[in-house]
Amino acid sequence: MNSNTKNKNQKKMKKSQKPETKFRMELDSCSRNKDLSAAISLYEFALENPTTIHLNHYHFNSLLYICSNSIHSTTAIDYGSRIFNHMLSANVVPNEATITSAARIAAAKGDADLAFDLVKGMNKYGGGVVPKLRSFAPALFCFCKNLDADKAYLVEEEMVANGLVAEESDLLGLLKVSVECGRTDKVYEYLHKMRRVVGRVSEDVVGVLERWFGGGNVVGLENWDVGSVKDAILRNGGGWHGLGWLGKGKWDVRRTKVGSAGVCFSCDEGLVCVDIGKEETEKFGDSVALLAMKKEVEANFRDFQSWLDEHCDYEAIVDAANIGLYQQNFAQGGFSMAQLVAVVKELYNRNKKWPLIVLHKKRVKSLYEDASNRELLDEWTEKGVLYGTPYGSNDDWYWLYAAVKLKCFLVTNDEMRDHIFELVGSDFFMKWKERHQIRYNFVKGAVELHMPPPYSVVIQESENGAWHMPLAGECDDESSRTWLCISRTIEHKASDEDTKCLERSEITKSQESFNSCQPCNGTSLSNGSRGRSDSCSNNAVTGKRKERSPSPSRTDE
Repeated sequence: MNSNTKNKNQKKMKKSQKPETKFRMELDSCSRNKDLSAAISLYEFALENPTTIHLNHYHFNSLLYICSNSIHSTTAIDYGSRIFNHMLSANVVPNEATITSAARIAAAKGDADLAFDLVKGMNKYGGGVVPKLRSFAPALFCFCKNLDADKAYLVEEEMVANGLVAEESDLLGLLKVSVECGRTDKVYEYLHKMRRVVGRVSEDVVGVLERWFGGGNVVGLENWDVGSVKDAILRNGGGWHGLGWLGKGKWDVRRTKVGSAGVCFSCDEGLVCVDIGKEETEKFGDSVALLAMKKEVEANFRDFQSWLDEHCDYEAIVDAANIGLYQQNFAQGGFSMAQLVAVVKELYNRNKKWPLIVLHKKRVKSLYEDASNRELLDEWTEKGVLYGTPYGSNDDWYWLYAAVKLKCFLVTNDEMRDHIFELVGSDFFMKWKERHQIRYNFVKGAVELHMPPPYSVVIQESENGAWHMPLAGECDDESSRTWLCISRTIEHKASDEDTKCLERSEITKSQESFNSCQPCNGTSLSNGSRGRSDSCSNNAVTGKRKERSPSPSRTDE
């Protein structure tokens, strides 16, 4: 078909289109191009031709969307309000998108109260109309802009009541209005909320914080219960206490670097590995167990839980299938018992404690067929360090639950992105994984264990009241990342020689940092034990590819 014929056909189609179809197509074009002027013309046309164009929910929402994206224009604000009122008077029920657009238009007029009322009253339009974060944003930012801090806080409370968690942009607004209004308690509160939501802070956040901490704000406890602070940090998983501002005097705010062992170049304070808190860990373990019993044979998993109650003195959990099948995708490749043995020995040699080895019963059975493996497998079984998962099971549930329940390290190269980990979900799972997963590699047959990093690149509050905040940005090497160091009293390195001394001291501190990189139960896989806070709290380690054994009804391969 040549171009002339195509154009003729398109013209014929346009002529034959019904007015409603043509109206919608032109409105969609206005929406794509954010063409306010053309959209208003269409709206006026619809008003002049009510028998030809019957405005429906889709039309109103599109018109409101266009107006809400042109709120710098008085025309958009005026028409937006008019269109919304027209929609209500026509008994067209709004949805979340409708209310959000109307709230944006109200906020553009400076009427934050109306924007907030619209969102709070959203449920009156039916149970299916519920607000999203974007619904609250217009009122929140309008209150913040007007320095109406108390009403901004009410918006955030309403977010929480609707099961929503403020994001970085929302928290930045709340943090900024708190700083501008001198609300010391709220600065602290929203700084902690920022810590939970944001891993690395943006320059906008840094600017607000530099203004606050550099502005002579000296509030804080001069004398505090050191034990209570330490207990709170331990209970929270490390990296923060949340008990309020500590210390007196002006803050010293500096941009700095953090060494490979986690020592701040500005204040000499050591950063820590941040784990999920004790309460979160318990809930995490319970949720994994509940999910496992839905997916596995419940009796089998309960047997494992009972077994684990009696066998709990482990430093690490080993995903044996992952290790044994690592890099075995070649001709004559199979399960490498040598690789598994190398990992288990390396773990044992670090502090003379056996890990728990989790492996399918089917695989254990096949390994027994090789006489060279029997003595070692019998030894592992006798010592209670080998657990064979049942036929038909997914061993992921077993080693994950054991690692969480016993607060262990987990030795595996599994990235934990499959369906069962999607079920577990949530941000704290990723935090737990970063803190507890030990990866491995084999170089010329020798195993290398890659421990979790010696410190977490997240906002941290120390037991002395200091704060360290990593700035956002990609870094090839974390030692090149810029941090914001905020402390009451800081001894700074004044010369290159001082910096060199600090770097040399980090070499001697690196072993201590390695020892401190442990789950919150106080165990360690470094050379030499650091002692335990709980006789039945452990660490775990895991591997690579997953394997699912067939059910007993299947024919063995």
